[in-house]
Amino acid sequence: MEITGAVALVTGANRGLGRQFAAALVERGAAKVYAAARNPESVDLPGVIPLQLDVTDPESVRAAAAIAGDVTLLVNNAGSSTGASVLGGSLEDIRLEMDTHYFGTLAVTREFAPILERNGGGAVLNVLSVLSWFTSPQVAAYSAAKSAAWSLTNALRLELASQKTQVTALHVGYMDTDMAKHVDGPKIDPAVVAGLALEGVEQGRYEVLADDVSRGVRAGLSGDLTGLYPSLTA
Repeated sequence: MEITGAVALVTGANRGLGRQFAAALVERGAAKVYAAARNPESVDLPGVIPLQLDVTDPESVRAAAAIAGDVTLLVNNAGSSTGASVLGGSLEDIRLEMDTHYFGTLAVTREFAPILERNGGGAVLNVLSVLSWFTSPQVAAYSAAKSAAWSLTNALRLELASQKTQVTALHVGYMDTDMAKHVDGPKIDPAVVAGLALEGVEQGRYEVLADDVSRGVRAGLSGDLTGLYPSLTA
């Protein structure tokens, strides 16, 4: 689909990658950009329409859909990162990860799917992660939720095909955002990631692997698990 002239809604658009998505959409000629956030007053980007949306609150999701009935591109970007492990982390944190990345993405997409259909089909872009395919104790709850969101994205792609809604998945490693400020090592510019993802939407691609880390891990899925988890051989 064409970004120019599209009406887009970006969840979690007040900072990080979401803010870069909203900025890139404006720059690329989107007719309207709804910048959704739990606190819309925190949206400070010129040229967008702040919109209250908490993806974990069904009433908030319904209210946003009632306002943004002209959307043709939905960007499911909102996320959480509790750092919870599956054994030592609190169940509350683990549930938050799943509520945000899986159930939140599902709730927003279910609400906006009829809107996209009425508006000609359009597209959905789901922000996933290299951690959809790889995990460690420090990110186990987040990774499990992103894995669930990956499976959800594939299912949505199949179900939405009949209404001519394309579904694109974005996978990326660490970006230079607040969520990864504790990470030492290479980080990709989120503005670059947003650009690559939107190009993928325009090209009708099913997946966008935005960096070498994502491409390497994805390729490693076809090999023995010890290739991704060398500690298993110790």
